[in-house]
Amino acid sequence: MIDILALSGSLRAASTNSALVAALARNAPPGCRVTVHDGLARLPIFNPDDEGDRTPSEASRLIEAVARADGVIVSCPEYAHGVPGGLKNALDWLVSRDAAIDKPAMLAHASPRSLYARAALAEIMRTMSFALYEDMALEIALLGKKPPEVERILGEEANQRAMREAVQGFMGFIRANAASSS
Repeated sequence: MIDILALSGSLRAASTNSALVAALARNAPPGCRVTVHDGLARLPIFNPDDEGDRTPSEASRLIEAVARADGVIVSCPEYAHGVPGGLKNALDWLVSRDAAIDKPAMLAHASPRSLYARAALAEIMRTMSFALYEDMALEIALLGKKPPEVERILGEEANQRAMREAVQGFMGFIRANAASSS
């Protein structure tokens, strides 16, 4: 069983990115479990003085979840041409840890317009030494849609198939990454 941790970079209750990672969890292919991490809003602002024995429990929970996962999927909106502060804060808690090093990661997108955030997030994650899966991009256009329409779109067979295929491709990347690390 491949365990994948999914993170939404949005804290909004009606977030299309959160809806997308939840749909990825519901549509995980056989042999895969996708778990959505829900603690970004509870993370304190990263402070290097609070690492080690002083690491806050919510930060420790995130670090341990990333370390345990076989891979990470991130879906985030774009705010002012950048990565939302809550997601960047979460990534900052991982910077000096081994959890991110060579950890397979995939980006998923709920908006076709988030080009600046995509580039910035990919650069941040590469710099942190995540092994970024870039062979297949998952994008399901949900921007500006209300929750009932989001659920209808995510429930369409073509989109469910796209989610399964993207995760299956990512599973192959995780296996190849594990084999090359052995």
